[in-house]
Amino acid sequence: MLPELLRHLPLPVIAAPLFIISTPQLVIAQCKAGVVGSMPALNARPASQLDDWLAEITETLAVYNRAHPDAPAAPFAINQIVHKSNDRLEQDMAMCVKYQVPLIITSLGAREDINAAAHAYGGVVLHDVINNRFAHKAVEKGADGLIAVAAGAGGHAGLKSPFALVQEIRQWFDGPLALSGAIATGGAVLAAQAMGADFAYIGSAFIATEEARAAQEYKQCIVDSNSDDIVYSSLFTGVHGNYLAPSIRKAGMDPAQLAEGKPAAMDFSGDKTKAWKDIWGCGQGIGAVTSIDTTAGLVERLRREYAAAKARIA
Repeated sequence: MLPELLRHLPLPVIAAPLFIISTPQLVIAQCKAGVVGSMPALNARPASQLDDWLAEITETLAVYNRAHPDAPAAPFAINQIVHKSNDRLEQDMAMCVKYQVPLIITSLGAREDINAAAHAYGGVVLHDVINNRFAHKAVEKGADGLIAVAAGAGGHAGLKSPFALVQEIRQWFDGPLALSGAIATGGAVLAAQAMGADFAYIGSAFIATEEARAAQEYKQCIVDSNSDDIVYSSLFTGVHGNYLAPSIRKAGMDPAQLAEGKPAAMDFSGDKTKAWKDIWGCGQGIGAVTSIDTTAGLVERLRREYAAAKARIA
């Protein structure tokens, strides 16, 4: 059973939170286009900026919804990194409670108190997982839904085939389930649903949009690259993830000769020279991204492709 706020999306898509890149401008554009918009709480720097950003998002979407009662914006989500290195978690979660953020996406750890804080005001918690064992733990600790991060997803990602991961989770879990991993077309959105997911979870394609806070060179690299240009490594944060090979070469390293990173090296400050700022996270689905577009334009393409894919199999 899906929560009420997720039952009526025009397109079954949740935009993934993009570290450093997602800001209110992108989130608002995503929601207005009809997909769940999201951003990491840690993108607000200093921490006090999160208060301003949440006020901007909630007020802007409220105004939009009053003007469009028959086609309101999709809800938005805030991503919380539940890892011991995140010393802002409690403060950022307090801001989410203050503004009653509709969806909380938790990553890199699950905590019952974070879930309970969201549930206290009616919020829904989705937790991202890379395997079935972590999925069980997340639900046991109170997550309402899951995001299956399969092979090919941008940034921190697992190695499981989406077919295997969704199948194993659906054997025991009938709650909200989103699938992440190389999804950048409307046909792939429909395929995610055919496998048993409720939503497609799309990140990398949104980096190459006008509203994204990414360097123009980063956006163009996505347009110019494909799955052959994606490198899977743990060197940069201590957690395995997918990155664009051209950015690794530009940083003076050989993508084919990368050492392994240690978990202790994980850093979410956004100030580390190599991780995220200079080494660009990206998923394997980017071959479908052929131009830098507006967020509305990207979602409209996905919508057309989704309808066409449904028509082909009807």
